[in-house]
Amino acid sequence: MRRHWSLFATASRYALIGHSRNRFAMLLVVLYIPVWIALAYVTIPDRPAPFRLRATGEVLNPPGNHLTQITGALNAVTLIAGFMMFAATFTGGAFDRRLAMAGYPRHHLVLAKLSALTLVCAAIAAYATAAAGFAWSPRQPLMLAAALFCAALTYGALGVVFGSVLRREVEGMFAILMISIIDVALQNPLSSSGSDSAVVRFLPSYGAVQASMSAAFSTAPVAEGLAIQLLWLLVAALAGFMVFRRRTRDALPPERKRRAPAYTPEPGAVTERVRPN
Repeated sequence: MRRHWSLFATASRYALIGHSRNRFAMLLVVLYIPVWIALAYVTIPDRPAPFRLRATGEVLNPPGNHLTQITGALNAVTLIAGFMMFAATFTGGAFDRRLAMAGYPRHHLVLAKLSALTLVCAAIAAYATAAAGFAWSPRQPLMLAAALFCAALTYGALGVVFGSVLRREVEGMFAILMISIIDVALQNPLSSSGSDSAVVRFLPSYGAVQASMSAAFSTAPVAEGLAIQLLWLLVAALAGFMVFRRRTRDALPPERKRRAPAYTPEPGAVTERVRPN
């Protein structure tokens, strides 16, 4: 038990160190979230923006700037979480593969990445909730933070997928950026006439949008929206685990490894250490 805990703690430490070295992402967390939310509050008119919440059928009538702050917070947390996990997976893929081929248990590596992702998304969601509620108070702040947290986790898992299957960094960044913008923009009642369309039910953050809108502007339960988002999270996490397992697979198939004879040096033989160039 102690050995498993030691392996998990070591992998978690390296995962968190990798995130902390992503200074651009840290800058986005510290500055982008409050600046974007503050600009939405200042520049968007506070006229009421009525819309029907699909999850409950309730007609909400929040101020337009408050509504844009919530969608802006969702867009910010999904972008940042997706960027951070994509960067960590893309740059650390070779290191993870070497660890797995050297015998480091994959389950410990996966659990460490999930733990780091959970801590990062919890911090981002709490920070975004505090920034959104600085000038006004959401009706259910804890449920709003939970919705932002689930959305960030979903995009973090998608970042792992993109970081494992895409070959160039710009491809992953562009994919995450476009998916997040299209996803949230189509569900914003203030900017999209299609926000009441049935098509939006298939977008990655649909459950989080429904839950966050309900939590911010009403006292209705948000369980349905969170359940939908957790389903998206489960699918994204499963895809991330599959591509991570495939990326860290051994170089030799199991049957070839069983047939390969183990090398044993003869007595008195001198082994030469190869120095890196």
